[in-house]
Amino acid sequence: MDTRLEVLLRQLETEGQLHDEQEPEHGRRMLNLERGTAEVLALWIQSSRRRRVLEIGTSNGYSTIWLAWAVASSGGKVISIDRSEAKHVLADANLRRAGLREAVDLILGDGTEAVAGVTGPLDAVFFDADRYSAPAQLEMLLPRLASDVLLFSDNALSHPQEIAGYLAAVAKLPDFAHTVVPVGKGLSVAYRAGNRDS
Repeated sequence: MDTRLEVLLRQLETEGQLHDEQEPEHGRRMLNLERGTAEVLALWIQSSRRRRVLEIGTSNGYSTIWLAWAVASSGGKVISIDRSEAKHVLADANLRRAGLREAVDLILGDGTEAVAGVTGPLDAVFFDADRYSAPAQLEMLLPRLASDVLLFSDNALSHPQEIAGYLAAVAKLPDFAHTVVPVGKGLSVAYRAGNRDS
């Protein structure tokens, strides 16, 4: 990662933390990934050469920048969804500052409604928005997943009750291996091995 991008990410981390400390309304907080989680997620995406990644929960684009950087070496694309217009504008600006705007399709709208319009095949999905909606979103996405696919979700350890439905849905998926990596707030990782060309 070049120094310019590293500096921008550090700046966004600081700004996000300060903003969230002063913002009483949960829905208006940035709620960015912890640095360790972002690094693990990006390295997983990059090392496995994912090319079509869906992120549900853009916020200010902090995690989106990490994902876009991760797919850049393989010429991949990130599709990122968020329902907040203010955060959508912030993410657009931050991705431009990062020089990664062309690697990302930003979608403004309700996560579940927007997921219905996303086309496949997707070789990675990162669930980082409304945890209660994630099981239904996963079900909708199943026909559009590549045979070789990674599924990620944050907050697997910090919000066990809220994410329980998603984890139960993942556990029922045939041919998927699953684990929770104890980094940050807990990163759920599920993987189905398959043909990388599908």
